[in-house]
Amino acid sequence: MTTTLLPEHLQSADKPEHVRAPRVDYVAVLGDGAPGSDEFYRKKILVSDIARVLNQTDATPVVELQFWYPENSTPVEIADFYSVNPIPSLLYRVLAQVPEGTTDADIADARARAASTADTAADDVTTFTIPEQDVVQVMHHGPFSEEFGTLQRLGEFATDLDLHRAGPHHEIHLDAFTRSTPQDTLRTILRDPVA
Repeated sequence: MTTTLLPEHLQSADKPEHVRAPRVDYVAVLGDGAPGSDEFYRKKILVSDIARVLNQTDATPVVELQFWYPENSTPVEIADFYSVNPIPSLLYRVLAQVPEGTTDADIADARARAASTADTAADDVTTFTIPEQDVVQVMHHGPFSEEFGTLQRLGEFATDLDLHRAGPHHEIHLDAFTRSTPQDTLRTILRDPVA
């Protein structure tokens, strides 16, 4: 089976596809619990503020998320990722892309310069790299609550190729959003590493 190498990781078709995603370096912070909590949005703001400094731009960075469940949870595949285990048991990583070669010292310096109002001493902000890897992915349009149907299509596509989820579920939020942002026009790449 051959896969197409994506030239840039912020791309996806509206139909499920099997591609090779490139390596990407990030600033990251870990979290746990249901997405959409105050803590979730605070971490999202913190990572965005630090990424702006590292990327030397005022533009809002694309925020990406990785989700997984604790080790003792019921195993899940792509299609049933959000429907088997309790959502509040999720573990997650909030990510924003930074220049290749960014170090933890660079992150610490940017964090100090960002002086984010969302920062707390409890946050362990680090570099994180997602390596080049095979993934299945699809573009989801609209509310996050409607991702179930899109993940079902993506999961069926992977099953037809005899592929299984092989790492954290990955969401790439191409449009900036807050708790009050209308979600009808949001674009989210749903991506899962596979083997």
